[in-house]
Amino acid sequence: MREERMNIAATIDHTNLKTDCTQKQIEQLCTEAKEHGFAAVCVPPYFVVSAGRLLKGTNVKIATVIGYPLGFSGTFAKVEEIKRAIDEGADELDVVINIAAVKDKNWNHINSDIDSCVSAAHMRGKIIKVILETSLLTEEEILKMCEICTERQVDYVKTSTGKAGGATLKAVELLRKNLPANIKIKASGGIRDRQRAMRMLEVGADRLGSSSGVAIVTE
Repeated sequence: MREERMNIAATIDHTNLKTDCTQKQIEQLCTEAKEHGFAAVCVPPYFVVSAGRLLKGTNVKIATVIGYPLGFSGTFAKVEEIKRAIDEGADELDVVINIAAVKDKNWNHINSDIDSCVSAAHMRGKIIKVILETSLLTEEEILKMCEICTERQVDYVKTSTGKAGGATLKAVELLRKNLPANIKIKASGGIRDRQRAMRMLEVGADRLGSSSGVAIVTE
Protein backbone atom coordinates (compact mmCIF):
# COMPACT_ATOMS: atom_id res chain seq x y z
CA MET A 1 0.00 0.00 0.00
CA ARG A 2 2.84 2.41 0.84
CA GLU A 3 4.41 1.74 -2.57
CA GLU A 4 1.10 2.47 -4.30
CA ARG A 5 0.76 5.77 -2.40
CA MET A 6 4.27 6.77 -3.43
CA ASN A 7 3.59 5.89 -7.06
CA ILE A 8 0.42 7.98 -7.14
CA ALA A 9 2.18 10.87 -5.38
CA ALA A 10 4.86 10.92 -8.07
CA THR A 11 2.18 11.77 -10.67
CA ILE A 12 0.60 14.68 -8.79
CA ASP A 13 1.13 18.40 -9.27
CA HIS A 14 0.01 19.58 -5.81
CA THR A 15 -1.87 22.75 -6.69
CA ASN A 16 -3.12 25.97 -5.21
CA LEU A 17 -4.20 28.50 -7.84
CA LYS A 18 -7.00 30.09 -5.85
CA THR A 19 -7.39 33.80 -6.48
CA ASP A 20 -7.10 34.53 -2.76
CA CYS A 21 -4.34 32.06 -1.84
CA THR A 22 -1.83 33.29 0.74
CA GLN A 23 1.83 32.84 1.57
CA LYS A 24 0.86 30.65 4.54
CA GLN A 25 -1.14 28.36 2.26
CA ILE A 26 1.76 28.08 -0.19
CA GLU A 27 4.06 27.16 2.69
CA GLN A 28 1.64 24.40 3.68
CA LEU A 29 1.43 23.24 0.05
CA CYS A 30 5.21 22.94 -0.16
CA THR A 31 5.47 21.17 3.19
CA GLU A 32 2.89 18.62 2.02
CA ALA A 33 4.69 18.19 -1.30
CA LYS A 34 7.94 17.35 0.49
CA GLU A 35 6.23 15.03 2.94
CA HIS A 36 4.37 13.01 0.32
CA GLY A 37 6.85 13.19 -2.57
CA PHE A 38 4.60 14.92 -5.10
CA ALA A 39 5.98 15.52 -8.59
CA ALA A 40 5.55 19.28 -8.35
CA VAL A 41 3.73 22.14 -6.74
CA CYS A 42 1.73 24.35 -9.09
CA VAL A 43 1.50 27.90 -7.80
CA PRO A 44 0.69 31.38 -9.12
CA PRO A 45 3.68 33.22 -10.64
CA TYR A 46 3.69 35.55 -7.63
CA PHE A 47 4.70 32.62 -5.39
CA VAL A 48 7.37 30.98 -7.58
CA VAL A 49 10.28 32.54 -5.68
CA SER A 50 8.99 31.55 -2.25
CA ALA A 51 8.09 28.03 -3.43
CA GLY A 52 11.60 27.64 -4.81
CA ARG A 53 13.07 28.70 -1.49
CA LEU A 54 10.82 26.33 0.46
CA LEU A 55 11.59 23.36 -1.82
CA LYS A 56 15.31 23.95 -2.29
CA GLY A 57 17.26 20.72 -2.07
CA THR A 58 14.23 18.50 -2.79
CA ASN A 59 13.12 16.67 -5.93
CA VAL A 60 9.79 18.53 -6.04
CA LYS A 61 9.52 20.68 -9.17
CA ILE A 62 8.10 24.21 -9.31
CA ALA A 63 5.28 24.63 -11.82
CA THR A 64 3.42 27.83 -12.56
CA VAL A 65 0.76 29.08 -14.95
CA ILE A 66 1.09 31.37 -17.97
CA GLY A 67 -1.75 33.35 -19.56
CA TYR A 68 -3.94 31.99 -16.78
CA PRO A 69 -6.85 31.35 -16.77
CA LEU A 70 -8.26 32.73 -20.05
CA GLY A 71 -5.32 32.50 -22.45
CA PHE A 72 -6.19 35.89 -23.98
CA SER A 73 -2.74 37.36 -23.40
CA GLY A 74 -0.74 38.29 -26.49
CA THR A 75 2.08 35.97 -27.47
CA PHE A 76 4.75 38.50 -26.47
CA ALA A 77 3.20 38.79 -23.00
CA LYS A 78 3.12 35.00 -22.57
CA VAL A 79 6.74 34.68 -23.63
CA GLU A 80 7.78 37.37 -21.18
CA GLU A 81 5.80 35.63 -18.43
CA ILE A 82 7.64 32.40 -19.22
CA LYS A 83 11.05 34.09 -19.14
CA ARG A 84 10.29 35.81 -15.83
CA ALA A 85 8.94 32.61 -14.25
CA ILE A 86 12.06 30.68 -15.31
CA ASP A 87 14.33 33.43 -14.00
CA GLU A 88 12.53 33.18 -10.66
CA GLY A 89 12.89 29.42 -10.43
CA ALA A 90 10.06 27.71 -12.34
CA ASP A 91 10.81 24.29 -13.79
CA GLU A 92 7.50 23.70 -15.58
CA LEU A 93 5.21 26.15 -17.38
CA ASP A 94 1.49 25.43 -17.76
CA VAL A 95 0.40 27.69 -20.64
CA VAL A 96 -3.25 28.40 -21.52
CA ILE A 97 -4.08 28.45 -25.22
CA ASN A 98 -5.98 31.38 -26.71
CA ILE A 99 -9.43 29.76 -26.77
CA ALA A 100 -10.95 32.71 -28.62
CA ALA A 101 -8.47 32.14 -31.45
CA VAL A 102 -9.40 28.46 -31.51
CA LYS A 103 -13.08 29.34 -31.79
CA ASP A 104 -12.24 31.68 -34.65
CA LYS A 105 -10.23 28.86 -36.25
CA ASN A 106 -7.25 31.17 -36.42
CA TRP A 107 -4.82 28.26 -36.57
CA ASN A 108 -1.94 30.43 -37.76
CA HIS A 109 -2.15 32.44 -34.57
CA ILE A 110 -2.45 29.33 -32.40
CA ASN A 111 0.52 27.75 -34.17
CA SER A 112 2.66 30.84 -33.72
CA ASP A 113 1.55 31.36 -30.12
CA ILE A 114 2.41 27.81 -29.05
CA ASP A 115 5.62 27.73 -31.05
CA SER A 116 6.88 30.91 -29.37
CA CYS A 117 5.99 29.60 -25.90
CA VAL A 118 7.60 26.22 -26.54
CA SER A 119 10.77 27.89 -27.81
CA ALA A 120 10.96 30.16 -24.76
CA ALA A 121 10.65 27.19 -22.40
CA HIS A 122 12.82 24.68 -24.28
CA MET A 123 15.57 27.24 -24.86
CA ARG A 124 16.05 27.20 -21.10
CA GLY A 125 15.61 23.43 -20.76
CA LYS A 126 12.20 23.69 -19.09
CA ILE A 127 8.99 21.68 -19.43
CA ILE A 128 5.93 23.17 -21.12
CA LYS A 129 2.38 21.96 -20.64
CA VAL A 130 -0.23 23.38 -23.03
CA ILE A 131 -3.67 23.76 -21.44
CA LEU A 132 -6.54 23.16 -23.87
CA GLU A 133 -9.64 23.68 -21.67
CA THR A 134 -11.26 20.63 -23.25
CA SER A 135 -14.70 21.28 -21.75
CA LEU A 136 -14.99 24.38 -23.97
CA LEU A 137 -13.75 22.74 -27.17
CA THR A 138 -15.46 20.51 -29.71
CA GLU A 139 -13.91 17.16 -30.58
CA GLU A 140 -12.82 18.61 -33.91
CA GLU A 141 -11.05 21.48 -32.12
CA ILE A 142 -9.36 19.08 -29.70
CA LEU A 143 -8.08 16.98 -32.59
CA LYS A 144 -6.71 20.06 -34.33
CA MET A 145 -4.96 21.10 -31.12
CA CYS A 146 -3.44 17.62 -30.83
CA GLU A 147 -2.06 18.06 -34.35
CA ILE A 148 -0.58 21.47 -33.55
CA CYS A 149 0.87 20.36 -30.21
CA THR A 150 2.48 17.38 -31.94
CA GLU A 151 4.03 19.61 -34.59
CA ARG A 152 5.28 22.08 -32.00
CA GLN A 153 6.72 19.30 -29.81
CA VAL A 154 5.15 20.29 -26.52
CA ASP A 155 6.00 18.18 -23.47
CA TYR A 156 2.49 17.78 -22.09
CA VAL A 157 -1.05 18.51 -23.18
CA LYS A 158 -3.18 19.43 -20.18
CA THR A 159 -6.96 19.09 -20.15
CA SER A 160 -8.11 22.08 -18.13
CA THR A 161 -7.43 25.06 -15.93
CA GLY A 162 -10.12 23.88 -13.55
CA LYS A 163 -11.86 27.24 -13.94
CA ALA A 164 -14.24 26.21 -16.74
CA GLY A 165 -14.96 22.56 -16.10
CA GLY A 166 -12.50 19.82 -15.31
CA ALA A 167 -10.91 16.72 -16.74
CA THR A 168 -13.08 13.87 -17.99
CA LEU A 169 -12.11 10.31 -18.77
CA LYS A 170 -13.42 10.79 -22.30
CA ALA A 171 -11.18 13.82 -22.86
CA VAL A 172 -8.09 12.02 -21.56
CA GLU A 173 -8.84 8.98 -23.73
CA LEU A 174 -9.29 11.23 -26.78
CA LEU A 175 -6.00 12.99 -26.14
CA ARG A 176 -4.10 9.76 -25.62
CA LYS A 177 -5.49 8.29 -28.82
CA ASN A 178 -4.46 11.32 -30.87
CA LEU A 179 -1.09 12.28 -29.41
CA PRO A 180 2.22 10.49 -29.95
CA ALA A 181 3.65 8.53 -27.03
CA ASN A 182 6.37 11.13 -26.39
CA ILE A 183 3.78 13.81 -25.54
CA LYS A 184 2.45 13.26 -22.05
CA ILE A 185 -0.99 14.14 -20.71
CA LYS A 186 -1.88 16.07 -17.59
CA ALA A 187 -5.43 15.68 -16.32
CA SER A 188 -6.54 18.57 -14.17
CA GLY A 189 -9.77 19.80 -12.60
CA GLY A 190 -12.17 17.86 -10.39
CA ILE A 191 -9.75 15.11 -9.36
CA ARG A 192 -10.41 14.89 -5.64
CA ASP A 193 -10.19 11.21 -4.65
CA ARG A 194 -8.03 8.16 -5.22
CA GLN A 195 -10.57 6.32 -7.38
CA ARG A 196 -10.86 9.14 -9.89
CA ALA A 197 -7.12 9.70 -9.86
CA MET A 198 -6.47 6.05 -10.63
CA ARG A 199 -9.02 6.02 -13.45
CA MET A 200 -7.36 9.06 -15.05
CA LEU A 201 -4.00 7.30 -14.96
CA GLU A 202 -5.51 4.08 -16.32
CA VAL A 203 -6.98 5.78 -19.40
CA GLY A 204 -3.80 7.63 -20.30
CA ALA A 205 -2.90 10.50 -17.96
CA ASP A 206 0.75 10.78 -16.93
CA ARG A 207 0.36 13.67 -14.50
CA LEU A 208 -2.55 14.83 -12.34
CA GLY A 209 -3.22 18.41 -11.31
CA SER A 210 -5.11 18.55 -8.03
CA SER A 211 -5.56 20.62 -4.91
CA SER A 212 -6.56 17.40 -3.13
CA GLY A 213 -3.23 15.62 -3.41
CA VAL A 214 -3.01 14.77 0.29
CA ALA A 215 -6.50 13.28 0.31
CA ILE A 216 -5.70 11.21 -2.80
CA VAL A 217 -2.53 9.65 -1.39
CA THR A 218 -3.79 9.11 2.17
CA GLU A 219 -7.32 7.91 1.35
